[in-house]
Amino acid sequence: MNVANYHDVVLAIKEMRVRGAPAIGVAAAYGIALGAQGIKSRGKAEFFSQFEQILQAFSTSRPTAVNLFRAIGRMRKIAATGSTITEMKEILINEAKRIHQEEIEASRRLSQVGAELIKDGFTILTHCNAGPLATAGYGTALGVIKAAKEQGKGVNVIATETRPLLQGARLTTWELRQENIPVTLVTDSMAGYFMHQGKIDCVIVGADRIAANGDVVNKIGTYALAVLAKENNIPFYVAAPNSTIDFSVSSGDRVPIEERNPREVTHIQGIPIAPEGVKAANPAFDVTPHNYISTIITERGIIKEPYEKELKKIARG
Repeated sequence: MNVANYHDVVLAIKEMRVRGAPAIGVAAAYGIALGAQGIKSRGKAEFFSQFEQILQAFSTSRPTAVNLFRAIGRMRKIAATGSTITEMKEILINEAKRIHQEEIEASRRLSQVGAELIKDGFTILTHCNAGPLATAGYGTALGVIKAAKEQGKGVNVIATETRPLLQGARLTTWELRQENIPVTLVTDSMAGYFMHQGKIDCVIVGADRIAANGDVVNKIGTYALAVLAKENNIPFYVAAPNSTIDFSVSSGDRVPIEERNPREVTHIQGIPIAPEGVKAANPAFDVTPHNYISTIITERGIIKEPYEKELKKIARG
């Protein structure tokens, strides 16, 4: 994907050509830096006025993934440290590179940490896409699976298709095949069947935002999988970097949930699959309460209940 200016990056995030919380944060950082390079201003006041417009454009691109807003905050803060406009532009490029490198390192570390939970011969169910395409790094949920394979463990994956945009079918299966990890694609509604049949050893997903109490906001359908996993005594793991934890919200119910175009539900790749004019709802995410989550995996360690206390510990670490 080629981008000519920061508007193209904003559009790419809105249209989910860039998707996945860590990747959105990285793309936004680079997009902000790109936008800053194009500001033609003789004074700092005018520069910051135009710079703020760029930040606002990114802040309205998608509402749920906290990495986006963390990147915006960091870029705003670092810009203020420059003494000249030339220096500010250079600082912003370096900060975007730093954010990217941090995500690469975090995803690699959390994958190694999480792989310890995976036993040889496990069949793992995953939802949506949380590999390199979504993280700008090694991957989160898929990173754990990849790291387990690298440790010599035999693993099999069941991937949900992830309606309505089919990230599981289009992206997760492709990434796993690139890694020569056996994968079986199922529709979202088949997950309960395979859990009840005893064919799933654990569920592992990523996250777009983790609230201070451990509630997880992730791709729509995650909550249903967590409830099914608990009913069937299957561990439910969430893999996410520390940058996805949002201590400013006390619970998942306080996180804004993006409502996307109903056409994504009524059409697949432009082809209608429902009667013309039918109403459709399309929330992009749901909230999984922390009591359904067995473990949260971060680059700073494995976290269990009480999440509110333990998440604060890793934040200080």
